[in-house]
Amino acid sequence: MQSSSRGSSQRLSSMAYPSFRIPTLLISMFATFASFYVAGRLWQDSQNRVYLIKQLDRITGQGQSAISVEDTLKIITCREQHKKLDSLEMELTAARQEGFVSKRLLEINGTYSEGRPLVMIGILTTFGRQKNRDAIRNAWMGSGAALKKLEDGKGIVPRFVIGRSENRGDNQDKDIDRENRLTNDFLILDDHVESKEGLPNKAKLFFAYAADKWDAEFFAKVNDDVYVNIDALGSTLATHLDKPRVYMGCMKSGEVFSEPKNRWYEPEWWKFGDKKSYFRHASGEMYVISRALAKFVSINRFVLRTYAHDDVSAGSWFIGLDVNHVDESKFCCSSWSTGAICAGV
Repeated sequence: MQSSSRGSSQRLSSMAYPSFRIPTLLISMFATFASFYVAGRLWQDSQNRVYLIKQLDRITGQGQSAISVEDTLKIITCREQHKKLDSLEMELTAARQEGFVSKRLLEINGTYSEGRPLVMIGILTTFGRQKNRDAIRNAWMGSGAALKKLEDGKGIVPRFVIGRSENRGDNQDKDIDRENRLTNDFLILDDHVESKEGLPNKAKLFFAYAADKWDAEFFAKVNDDVYVNIDALGSTLATHLDKPRVYMGCMKSGEVFSEPKNRWYEPEWWKFGDKKSYFRHASGEMYVISRALAKFVSINRFVLRTYAHDDVSAGSWFIGLDVNHVDESKFCCSSWSTGAICAGV
């Protein structure tokens, strides 16, 4: 009886084991196939992004610009996704080490805690205006340790933007190089010749070169006779971080002057229709564009049109794009008021 009972128990035991092994095996197989599928889709998506970026680099590297606006925006989106993936991977690694402690974008004291700068400010200046630059350094930009603190603490990176003399290497160029060695706060456009007529192209080159060098959230153009309220600028830009394509400033549209003797003469006045009025654009004292738009300018720098004035030119670059035009009175530098971002001096 005992041997018979023992045999029955062994048979029951051997019958019971397969019932537990089969579900486990199926679950393992399903998990393996799912992993292969997800990895394959991610690999394919990354390869597509790499292909698009290589195509863009090949075209722009050859000095060509035969690329549509739609393709340009697609490539910008691909690059943004790629950087977001890299950023998420880094944040995930850091979170694992720190116990998944979340980070706020802007702390209560106004410091910027994200990995990239909040805004890169290009202060367009020219030869013979060192007094203006020194006044800006003393008023709001700072120099040395103060400038470093502004960049690291608030994520605001200001630079004076200037080209080269028509007589390359003359005393004007040497003076700028000497000043830059002392202050280290210039963005020098080596392939731009300084001239009053060249200001629109200078603004375009600033956005193009700055977008290539700094991965900032926003890029601002400022004249060298403008006072900037850094805290007001930072808090205002922080409210627009969720908008991918922002063009922000004191928006206006005025008369197009066709008389050559007029200060604001527009040689191509006939392109603006019978009523001769400019399209909506931000005033030139100070305006801001988001990272995606700065990269758009960088990619299309060889085909973007410039007019007589840099503010009109900048406005023309974004016509036809899905851009959020933000008319912000705080950027109207001609009238100083409480909470204003800028003021002419």
